[in-house]
Amino acid sequence: MGEELTISNKQVILNNYVKSSVKESDMSLKTSTIEQKIPDGCDGAVLVKNLYLSCDPYMLGRMKKIEGHYVDSFTPGAPIAGYGVSKIIDSSHPDFKKGDIVWGLTGWEEYSLIKDPSKLFKAQNTDVPLSYYIGILGMPGLTAYVGFYELCSPKKGETVFVSAASGAVGQLVGQFAKLAGCYVVGSAGSKDKVDLLKNKFGFNDAFNYKEEQDYNAALKRYFPDGIDIYFENVGGKMLDAVLLNMKMHGRIAVCGMISQYGLEHPEPVHNLFTLITKRIFMQGFIVGDHYHLYPKFFEMILPHIKEGKVTYVEDIAEGIENAPAALVGLFSGRNVGKQVVDVTRE
Repeated sequence: MGEELTISNKQVILNNYVKSSVKESDMSLKTSTIEQKIPDGCDGAVLVKNLYLSCDPYMLGRMKKIEGHYVDSFTPGAPIAGYGVSKIIDSSHPDFKKGDIVWGLTGWEEYSLIKDPSKLFKAQNTDVPLSYYIGILGMPGLTAYVGFYELCSPKKGETVFVSAASGAVGQLVGQFAKLAGCYVVGSAGSKDKVDLLKNKFGFNDAFNYKEEQDYNAALKRYFPDGIDIYFENVGGKMLDAVLLNMKMHGRIAVCGMISQYGLEHPEPVHNLFTLITKRIFMQGFIVGDHYHLYPKFFEMILPHIKEGKVTYVEDIAEGIENAPAALVGLFSGRNVGKQVVDVTRE
């Protein structure tokens, strides 16, 4: 008997646009079929088997109907999409061949036909866990690198504060700060995460923000002389408190504001006038604008990984059927480290 022409394909579907926070019931699991070969006339495409999928906070924005957003909204009734690590099983594109391991944007499904693979990158080194390409060697890693080194220009001896410090990006920013000779403190949402920051990632100190009644007082305790660099991941009340504790000519890289994503009415920030009085540099950034720096980043980070100077913690959910719960868990801090979905469980 010949090889089956079609195979079943489990997919995670967005049911309807989300108004505030996301729930598992906003997504559903559907089984469809897909051809094992690229259809005739579909030139420049690749067919991939998805190995790992990345759960990232920005995906909530794509689940909403937002006009003028920096990235297109998902389509209700269709599979959602995100970063993944995949294996090419057929290709009509000259730059990719069967068997290549790639990372980049793909569908939340077992198999994806990617008609425009311009946002796919070949895995340059397969001696590391392949899931690293949606973590430390992928978008989160480059995000940490760009925000910390390119925007904040750290100097030895400076003080650094990282919010959401045990997440996919924050855990790397803290380690980069140590490599740069800085004093770094992180905030996280549980005792276990605080212990991880201090004992695994080498932060000088860390605190559980849920146990602090007054963020301003907490920051004064950890930074009596002020903060030189703030890597912003949460927004809201924490940002307000940080602004009061920044040093003159401090730098703030605005990577995300996860505390605000699920709110219909975002919290106001009251202390922005300190940007003027303290001459603070504060810049938001989207990592997609900086992929030209990826070779430079990769050359820096790979030796650090192999020498054990930088470590990475992943929280792996097994099976695509558990992907919706894994994504929802990001917004309550259920994950410890980078949230990954292992699609194949191989």
